[in-house]
Amino acid sequence: MTNLIQIQEREVGEGKQVFVVAEISGNHRQKYEEAKALVRVAKEAGADAVKLQTYTPDTITLNSDKGWFRVGETDNDNPELWKGKTLYGLYQTAYTPWDWQPKLKKLADELGIILFSTPFDVTAVDFLEKLNVPIYKVASYECNHVPLLKKIAATGKPIIMSVGYATQEEIDYSMTFLKSVQATVGIFHCITTYMENPPIEYS
Repeated sequence: MTNLIQIQEREVGEGKQVFVVAEISGNHRQKYEEAKALVRVAKEAGADAVKLQTYTPDTITLNSDKGWFRVGETDNDNPELWKGKTLYGLYQTAYTPWDWQPKLKKLADELGIILFSTPFDVTAVDFLEKLNVPIYKVASYECNHVPLLKKIAATGKPIIMSVGYATQEEIDYSMTFLKSVQATVGIFHCITTYMENPPIEYS
C-alpha cells in the first residue's frame, strides 16, 4: 500500500515536496478578468495548482426563503455580510460560471499550473471530465454523499477529501466506501470557518 498520490507528473505525500494549491472559489467576485488574474497570480506565487468549485445555485441548494435556507443572524461562525442572506442568493454571487471553466483550464495549461475542482453533484463530475481534470476534491459537507463519491471514483482519478466539518463516523463511512471501490484518496483536515477580508485588487 502506498501513501502517495499521483497528480499528473507529481507524486504527493509523505517524503515528497509540499504540493501547494491556491483556492480560487468565489474570490473572483463574478468578474472573469479577476478569475484569470487569480490563476496567473497563483502561478507567479509558486503554487502547484489552482482549484475551482463547480456548482450552480440550482445544483447546490433550493431557491427558498425559509429559515433553513437563510444564514442565521446570530451565527458567529459566518461573516457579518452573509447574515440574513439566503443560501441561494449567496451561491449566486459566489459560484464560478461553468462557461468560464474551460477557458480557465486552457489558461492554466498554457501557464503550466494544474487546475482541478470540487464538484458538488454528479452533473459537475460529467462536466469536469470533459475538461480532463487530473484529480478531484471532495468538500467535507459532501464526504458522505455516496452517489457523488461513486461518480468521482468511477473516473479512476485520485481524490482529496476535506473532513473539517465531518464527524469521525462520517469519515469512517466514506473511507470504507472509497476503499471498497479501490479509490485513491487522501484526507485533508481543513478549516471550515471563513473570515472577512477586504477585496484585493489585481492588476
